[in-house]
Amino acid sequence: MSRRKDNNVQSFQIDHERLLPGIYISQKQITGQDIATVDIRMKHPNKGGYLSTASSHTLEHLGATYLRTIAHKDWQERIIYFGPMGCRTGFYLVLLGWFKHNHIYELLEDMFSWIIKADKISGQSSIECGNYLDNDLVSAKKEAALFLSRIESCDFGKEYPYVET
Repeated sequence: MSRRKDNNVQSFQIDHERLLPGIYISQKQITGQDIATVDIRMKHPNKGGYLSTASSHTLEHLGATYLRTIAHKDWQERIIYFGPMGCRTGFYLVLLGWFKHNHIYELLEDMFSWIIKADKISGQSSIECGNYLDNDLVSAKKEAALFLSRIESCDFGKEYPYVET
C-alpha cells in the first residue's frame, strides 16, 4: 500500500509492515531544546497479538511510576512524557536531551525488570485514575518479561528504525 506524499507525521513515514519489536530513538531540536523520542515497540505491527488495553494501562502506570520516582534522579529530571501508542504495539518515552541506545537500553531494562517484580499497581484508585478498574497486573508482567527477553537480543547499533531487510 502506498503512503500519501503530503503526510508529514514522522511516525507515519515508517514502514510498519517491516518494523520489528525493539527500541528506536528519534532525536531533534525543538525551540533550542534537544528532545529524544523513544519508540518502545513491544509488538510487531499489523501481526495481531497486540497489548490488551488493561495490560497497556497497567504498564503505563508502572512505567510512569518507575521513570518518575524510582529511576536515577538524572533520568527523572529528563522525563517529558511516557504513554501508550494508540495502536497498542508499545509506548513512547519523550526525554529532554540526546541519548545513545545503550543508555536508553539500560534505563528500559531496569524499568521492565522492576515491572516484572511489581506486586501492586500504583495509582489504581478512582481518585488517582480515570479508568482505574481497567488494569491487569498479571498480563502486564508477562508482557514486560516477553519484551525484556526480546530486547536482550536486539542489535541497537542500527539507526532508527531497525527493520528486516
